[in-house]
Amino acid sequence: MSTPPQEQRRLQIYTGNGKGKTTAALGLSLRALGAGWRVFFGQFLKAGGYSEIEALRNFPGRVVVESFGLPEFCHPADPLPPQQIEAARRGLDRSREALFSGEFDLVVLDELNVSVHFRLLPEAEVLELLKRRPPNVELVVTGRYAPDSFIEEADLVTEMREVKHYYTEGLQARKGVEF
Repeated sequence: MSTPPQEQRRLQIYTGNGKGKTTAALGLSLRALGAGWRVFFGQFLKAGGYSEIEALRNFPGRVVVESFGLPEFCHPADPLPPQQIEAARRGLDRSREALFSGEFDLVVLDELNVSVHFRLLPEAEVLELLKRRPPNVELVVTGRYAPDSFIEEADLVTEMREVKHYYTEGLQARKGVEF
């Protein structure tokens, strides 16, 4: 017997230059937790210290949060630091493990698109993971620069577009709003 369409799990991608990709993934995580799901939230290129991660820790036993970034910022114009590549590789290996563990109903891979764009992870390898995802796990991938191959594979793609942002006026990130 096949699974009804409304019960099948999907691949969602949140991308674009606008604010709100991680926030959308967190909102979906909260909804999933409210429905009794178990959530894995893996953050690439981030080293922790974000308020949203502290909020997720209020669901012990139902959500696992792991960060796969280093405190130093990585930029694709710079030579790729081996330690950044190693951190991204560890993150991909751990994410694969979480995705196929049978422990989680929702897996969020935050900033995975950027890790691929920065060439920390090979696009073909990540695409293969997206294609092989288990049918009983909802998978969310966030970050700017989603490759066309990821967009083609996804069931839902939302592009956040910046129309106006107070950063352009010099306002710095604020705790509780941006971090």
